[in-house]
Amino acid sequence: MKKTVMIKRRYEFKVLFSKGKISYGNNITLYFRANRLDFNKLGIAVGKKSGRAVDRNRIKRLIRENYKLFEDNVKCGNHILISVNKKTDTRNVTFYEIQKDMEKLLKKSGLWTEQA
Repeated sequence: MKKTVMIKRRYEFKVLFSKGKISYGNNITLYFRANRLDFNKLGIAVGKKSGRAVDRNRIKRLIRENYKLFEDNVKCGNHILISVNKKTDTRNVTFYEIQKDMEKLLKKSGLWTEQA
């Protein structure tokens, strides 16, 4: 299992939103940017218009758990920000929809590596 640190600082989120590369999916958007570290930093952004606090926290848990599943296949040395799209119905989105979307975006962005 790789070491992943969470992004918590506002300026790190701002840099990723402004200067990061973007991949769009059905339910989530992936922002990523290389860093000079030998580990990944993960951030999760869910806007207030996405629903009640219960729904926002649920979708953050789903994203975090899916990332843990894919963590061994993600290349090291990146800042990764996963943002929930505004049109996503946070109450009814399933674990498997997020999983499929996240895998597609990681492969599309070039962050995916196949494990031997």
